Amino acid sequence: MKKVHIKSYGCQMNVYDSQRMGDLLAPLGYEATGGPEDADLIILNTCHIREKAAEKVYSELGKLRQIKESRGRNGSAPVIAVAGCVAQAEGEEIVRRAKSVDLVFGPQTYHRLPQLLKSHAETGRSIVETEFPAEDKFDHLAKTKAKRGVTAFLTVQEGCDKFCTFCVVPYTRGAEFSRPVAQIETEARALAEAGVREITLLGQNVNAYHGMGLDGEIWSLARLITQLSRIDGIERLRFTTSHPRDMSDDLIAAHAENQKLMPYLHLPIQAGSDRILKDMNRGHCAQEYLKLIDRIRKAKPDIALSGDFIVGFPGETEADFAETLNVVREVRYASAFSFKYSPRPGTPAAEMAGQVPEDVKSDRLARLQDLLGTQQKAFNEACKSRDMKILLEKPGRREGQLIGRSPYLQSVYIDAGEHAIGDMVNVTIDAVGSNSLSAHIHP
Repeated sequence: MKKVHIKSYGCQMNVYDSQRMGDLLAPLGYEATGGPEDADLIILNTCHIREKAAEKVYSELGKLRQIKESRGRNGSAPVIAVAGCVAQAEGEEIVRRAKSVDLVFGPQTYHRLPQLLKSHAETGRSIVETEFPAEDKFDHLAKTKAKRGVTAFLTVQEGCDKFCTFCVVPYTRGAEFSRPVAQIETEARALAEAGVREITLLGQNVNAYHGMGLDGEIWSLARLITQLSRIDGIERLRFTTSHPRDMSDDLIAAHAENQKLMPYLHLPIQAGSDRILKDMNRGHCAQEYLKLIDRIRKAKPDIALSGDFIVGFPGETEADFAETLNVVREVRYASAFSFKYSPRPGTPAAEMAGQVPEDVKSDRLARLQDLLGTQQKAFNEACKSRDMKILLEKPGRREGQLIGRSPYLQSVYIDAGEHAIGDMVNVTIDAVGSNSLSAHIHP
């Protein structure tokens, strides 16, 4: 057996893509290894969303070059590959700056990995594959393998047509594309047969899903969820990440009606100022978002809401930031992700006037995170003494302890007794920590 080490950066979709790369490599005799030191193939599956993403990849490649040079002395130098969104954005620049890199391929071409490895072995040359292929990569992926645990990601939609001015996704992942329902259902059934009990449906803009249905008609995400909820063994469904403009009536209704769809929704707004939202090209105003939240909560009163926020977007004033805080106070989030704006090369916002000083961004982020943290703590505290079902996912730190996830995606620690990973258990929440809950099992 040959060994492969795949390091994933960033979003859940990269985790999914890395798993599918592993499926592609298994028939070639590759098995996973935990580190790069003994790997025959090293893949960095990169993300371009965070600040200085490319530089972090080049730093990692510097470390891998030393491994390659050291092992090259005895003829066992590994093949080094850069995949994902940094690969798509940087392309030939990667092999120019990092001579140790053998393969560069984007998120739309990793299905060609076996052919790329073969071509490199035959020619000894570095290969860059960052075109958007005409064929559907999902048609060329190997069948999903086992060893996914009891929860799994499943990509149903890729790309984005929204072109938010701060975002590189349309340039690195391409236009919106939705997989056919039959293809998704086949993969979901394979996951269920492998022991998966909870599936999270993924997409850069997942609620824009519009795939070919089993009846030849275009299906929405809500209809896809209804179909997948009929699969024996799948007890829970989630989806992420959504855009407010695509939160349709039938998807809101699905939260109220489908017992397998968990009461958790990640619905980013990014900012609370209408002026900033317009400059971001979000396509909605703050009041439209708040009205949407009201509709969702009327349909599913106990839903846990999560969001994304960017502070210090070009031109943001203290008054604009205050409007973001007002939105947060009105929504009352169960959890959220917040970041300082950082320019992405090639995006319109990177060239905008009014770039906000770093110290101002840091101050605003601290104040926002303090408010969000208070809200998360309040949501968790409200769960105390409540009964809920927990899916046991992994071992805890103590002997006999297991960790599960609540319907609201919180980590819950329990003394499991005779229960095992994969069991769904009824618990009562006993105590609340900063980022987790503890509970005991009841009949």
